[in-house]
Amino acid sequence: MSVKRTTVIFDKGGEEHTDETLRIALEGAKERKIDTVLISTSTGGTGLKAVKVFRDSDIKLVFVRHQTGYPSKGKQMMPPDVEAKLYKVGKVVTCTDVLTGGVDVGVGRQRPEKEQPQEASLPFIVPPVNVIVANTLRQISQGTKVCAEIAMMAADCDAVGIDKPVVCVAGSHAGADTAMVITPAASNRVRDLRLHEWLAKPQ
Repeated sequence: MSVKRTTVIFDKGGEEHTDETLRIALEGAKERKIDTVLISTSTGGTGLKAVKVFRDSDIKLVFVRHQTGYPSKGKQMMPPDVEAKLYKVGKVVTCTDVLTGGVDVGVGRQRPEKEQPQEASLPFIVPPVNVIVANTLRQISQGTKVCAEIAMMAADCDAVGIDKPVVCVAGSHAGADTAMVITPAASNRVRDLRLHEWLAKPQ
């Protein structure tokens, strides 16, 4: 048995594809009878656009944002007023960015003070496993990495289940250009994560 479906391929990644990607995610979720869509949204802009696109549907929205402290120490990128608006229509997930945050990445990225010797520092030579996974997924697209990441982040926070697929939406640093069907898994069970299909992605 086989199913013939269409993947939309954008000629390049970018936030100019946000509205179309969200519409593709909505239609893809409806076609597959998926009841939950995860939206990667750093400042909340993509989240607010998703609220408009999904307004008349019964699909549950989960907004996944960066951990606090990325990229600025002690700061949250999403303004409180935007967070409040998103909370009115869905869940807002805030936790460690499992592929690009955490202690292991911090050890590699957070350089020692200059007076400390930096020669042959192992963390700068051998990247952590999560960085290897992230960079492997980035070879497909940045949005692919983020879709996998937010699926695990949402599962870690118990915002989604791990027993059925969701649609994940992400982009190339701003907006959205990638939509995927994924069965989530907690980050400590990453081998259970299933990337089923791309609804949209950059070339």
